[in-house]
Amino acid sequence: MRPAPFALERFFARHEFTARHLLSCSDSEGIEMAELLALADPESLKLWDGLRLGYTESLGLPALREQIACSYSDVRADQILVAAPEECIFLAMNSLLKPGDHVVCTFPGYQSLYQLALSLGCEVSFWKPTEAKLWHFDPAVLAGLVRPKTKLIVWNFPHNPTGALPTRDDFERILALAEASGAAVFSDEIYRLLEPSPALKLPAAVDSLKSAISFSGMSKAYGLAGVRIGWVAAKDPDLLCRMAALRDYTTICNGAPSEILALMALRAGDTILDRSRRRLATNLIAADQFFAGHSRAFGWVPPQAGTVCFPRFTGPGGTQAFCERVLRDSGILLLPSSVYGYGDRHFRLGLGRDDFPRGIARLDEYLRSSQID
Repeated sequence: MRPAPFALERFFARHEFTARHLLSCSDSEGIEMAELLALADPESLKLWDGLRLGYTESLGLPALREQIACSYSDVRADQILVAAPEECIFLAMNSLLKPGDHVVCTFPGYQSLYQLALSLGCEVSFWKPTEAKLWHFDPAVLAGLVRPKTKLIVWNFPHNPTGALPTRDDFERILALAEASGAAVFSDEIYRLLEPSPALKLPAAVDSLKSAISFSGMSKAYGLAGVRIGWVAAKDPDLLCRMAALRDYTTICNGAPSEILALMALRAGDTILDRSRRRLATNLIAADQFFAGHSRAFGWVPPQAGTVCFPRFTGPGGTQAFCERVLRDSGILLLPSSVYGYGDRHFRLGLGRDDFPRGIARLDEYLRSSQID
């Protein structure tokens, strides 16, 4: 299998560590090591102090799998596989699909959620949202895409890049459609737990549907992108066995320090998640003020949850040229929608970093000085 180049990751590889202001990143602010150790419980600290840097268990540290299982309503530790986030997607898609299978996937989205299926020779139908209705993913549209032989339905809620989140009623309809179809479900929930209020949080798919696989990790909500720890939760033991067997040809196991650091963060989850949500609320106010002041150049649907949103650029030219000009002239990195293969009128804005207010203020200054608005 030779997947097409990952456009988003190649984009960030070129620009992420040279741009002065990152306004398009999807993660939460990274936690300093000393701070995380200060938050750690005594048992985790003991594991850290006694850590030996040998091989680890291929399914993941047992204590970490137990802790992850606690974040679901009806999942056991033996129904968890821990791996790097991107690796989880790779292992799942290669274990679920074969050439000729039909897949439905939310779009636009993280490329590997559909590109791996295409690279395996599958046919993929895209479930697209309606921007004018708050980027609404209509269950009726999903129903029209599902076929009698659909093998897999892939969704990502809260959604990257739009920030869309179904209502509880819509989500129940989506689950019912998936169950009636007989297809497996891959639910990308990596932005889950970043809802502005508990009432908006949807249940994990794996807790709601026997055929569902829930995918998550430490990068977005917890600010631990650097530990490279993610997981899948699934109630199909054969699928987990196939994924574990395939993993023997990828990383084999996780890094020992990363597993313990992830365990620390999960056990201090209330503190870390509360801070992430408060940061998002602050940055959302700054974004709202920015777009109110530039309404002639932009149209904006505020995110319903998660760290990202997908504003529309209504000024002259396309978004790719606009983003290139902004980066060249001001050092501000914005992610054009062309990277998603979704036209040339939108860009992704990331709200999860501490320096967002400074970056958006700098963008405001640049736009006013260049008279783009």
